[in-house]
Amino acid sequence: DVQLQASGGGLVQAGGSLRLSCAVSGFTYDDYSIAWFRQAPGKAREEVSCISYHDGGTYYGDSVRGRFTISSGSAKSTVYLQMDSLKPEDTAVYYCASTWGCTWNQAQYDYWGRGTLVTVSS
Repeated sequence: DVQLQASGGGLVQAGGSLRLSCAVSGFTYDDYSIAWFRQAPGKAREEVSCISYHDGGTYYGDSVRGRFTISSGSAKSTVYLQMDSLKPEDTAVYYCASTWGCTWNQAQYDYWGRGTLVTVSS
């Protein structure tokens, strides 16, 4: 079975950095994509970033572009989200999820990991 596990969340001051990890296991094929989404208290879950092993692309939501960087470990067993210049509005539970090709349509994602909480203090 495909399993995804997000980790690395914590408390950080505004302007600081954190790196999240998504441990990926169980895929029997190479053609998939891993995305990060986040959900702040009282708000809808929103897209953050996606990396595609299907087309080699990386994609970012408007609110994080230029501050966050998604990358993959050499064995595709871990996907990282480097978060720099953090803002209080980045406070949320961050989830990783898998799909075939990167899309912001959350209904297209087959597997979701448990989230990791990121809190950015002002």
